[in-house]
Amino acid sequence: MSTASPSRSIMTDNVRPEPDRVLQDIADYVHSYKIDSPVAIETARLCLLDTLGCGLEALKYDACSRLIGPVVPGTVVPAGTRVPGTPHQLDPVRGAFAIGSAIRWLDYNDCWLAAEWGHPSDNLGGILAVTDWLSRSYKHNGLATVPFARQFKIKDVLEAMIKAHEIQGNLAIKNSFNAVGLDHVVLVKVATAAVVSELIGLSRDQTVDAISQAWVDGQSLRTYRHAPNTGSRKSWAAGDAGSRAVNLVLMVQKGESGLPSVLTAPTWGFYDVLFDGHPFKFQRPYGSYVMENVLFKISFPAEFHAQTAVEAALTLHGKIIAKGKSYKDIASVEIRTQESGNRIINKSGPLYNYADRDHCIQYMVAVPLIYGRLTADDYSDSVAADPAIDNLRAKMTCSEDETFTADYHDPTKRFIGNALKIKLTDGSVLEEEVHYPIGHRLRREEGTPVLLDKFERHLRGRFENSQVLAILDKSGKDVLDLDVDEYVDLYVKE
Repeated sequence: MSTASPSRSIMTDNVRPEPDRVLQDIADYVHSYKIDSPVAIETARLCLLDTLGCGLEALKYDACSRLIGPVVPGTVVPAGTRVPGTPHQLDPVRGAFAIGSAIRWLDYNDCWLAAEWGHPSDNLGGILAVTDWLSRSYKHNGLATVPFARQFKIKDVLEAMIKAHEIQGNLAIKNSFNAVGLDHVVLVKVATAAVVSELIGLSRDQTVDAISQAWVDGQSLRTYRHAPNTGSRKSWAAGDAGSRAVNLVLMVQKGESGLPSVLTAPTWGFYDVLFDGHPFKFQRPYGSYVMENVLFKISFPAEFHAQTAVEAALTLHGKIIAKGKSYKDIASVEIRTQESGNRIINKSGPLYNYADRDHCIQYMVAVPLIYGRLTADDYSDSVAADPAIDNLRAKMTCSEDETFTADYHDPTKRFIGNALKIKLTDGSVLEEEVHYPIGHRLRREEGTPVLLDKFERHLRGRFENSQVLAILDKSGKDVLDLDVDEYVDLYVKE
């Protein structure tokens, strides 16, 4: 016996409307806004280095490296995109996937926290793939096949990063996509589509079309980020979004039209189908605010809502040792966090894989309390097999602190507070509260040398000394004037 589908109102008026204002505002920003903020440019340079470094570090893990080569093994695309840290030379769509997946795999670089959270550096996958490909095509007489090729400088990459950060971050400030079950990589797809449209020479109206294609494209569910289905797809989801964005832009470049009311169309538009009928809200106009205020994961490869919890745990580890005691003397641990952290990384029960563990605040607190550290390797099966970790997790409670939640959403603070209260078996109590991590803008002067040390450490984990020194020599503030392809060549590993 069949059941009728829910009825939907029928739209019979076929007159094409003006494109949705959200689409037009993004396109106008991409094509017309001049980046004139030295703070944004310097922060983007640091972001570029940190993002590339994290991608190199991820290649140590087979689960990542086995996904990022060509679809057909052995394929080499002449004048194609080079994938840093590898010998691969791919088409720009596959290149965007490879670069984007590697840089997100360890969840160890930048972050943006608002009504929606995410990692704006994920857009570098599409940006670097396209600018590298077009620069190589331009130099290798590829204009016959790629007539829109041109030479890009690293400054062009940084400006595109600033704009992609701004689009993704601005859409996230007031609009929660996770609240309706959608993953934040939809914003990577939209932001990458917007900036790549300008990079390959699309007009303002074609850019509107490309952005509309990104919004109508099938959007990812957050299923792979949450219990009981947390899995490694969360590590390549942004690479997938960036590659889809590049592919859609290239389709528009070949003449594919857009969907002007993709957001607002009654019944069939994004708002009605996927956003509970609510239009997007905005706090501020597009500028360079997001890059200037972006958060860096400098000290720990941990989901960002837990960064300050890990910092607090390490401090308390030292205090416990100073008392002549150890984690074995802990009777209970109370964690206070923001509403977002409580919702997405407060997790009990068994943890089945790396992705499960790096999204569990109890695990990320237990490891530093036990070992006095938290590294990417600490999410491995071998470390997780230590029964001390789960035993300590069982002694933890986690709850929201409304003050932390308010400070999290305050645009003048953008804090990510966490507090730990530990009771020892002798009845003594130790407490530690951290409002914002070393990667916060308010600690940028303190954090920059630590970030650069992290970058060098990741280089040395992948390359011989001579190659490391060559990259470091070219990665200072003069890097802006380098050709993109020449800089990327420094990262090739045959």
